Parts: sequence; structure tokens; C-alpha cells
Amino acid sequence: MRRMKNITITLDAETASWIRVHAAEKNVSVSRLVGEILSEKMGHRLAYEQAMRSFLSRPPFDLQGEPEPYPTRDEIHDRSRFR
Repeated sequence: MRRMKNITITLDAETASWIRVHAAEKNVSVSRLVGEILSEKMGHRLAYEQAMRSFLSRPPFDLQGEPEPYPTRDEIHDRSRFR
């Protein structure tokens, strides 16, 4: 089981009111809800960092051959080819 730590946070009145209502709607304590929100945020950050490391670990690719012009705006937004 994870060891839990107590911390104290300071919130402005509007945020404190919102978190109390949101916690009550989920039928959890403010403490548990804040912990869940922070844990989710941490998970997203760790996943992003892992994805970034994975992407950056790939070797660069050579851009060989003659450069091609960028497509025009009309070509980019032409949806008839998808019908």
C-alpha cells in the first residue's frame, strides 16, 4: 500500500468553493479529489515525457531528392477527393 502524506494547500475562495462542490458531486473528500487530480496530471506528464523520449530516440531521416513545392490552400482543403 502506498504511504500517504499530508500536505496543506492554500486556495482562493472561488477555487475552494468549486473543489468542495465537485468533491461532493463525486462523493469523495476534497483531499482525495485533489490527490486524484494531481495523480492524473502526473500520469499525463510522465506519459508525455515517455512519448517525447521515444520520438527523440529515433534516428534522423535524410531528405533526399528534389524538394517538392508545398500544396496550395485549395489542395489542402479540397474535400471532394474524400467523397
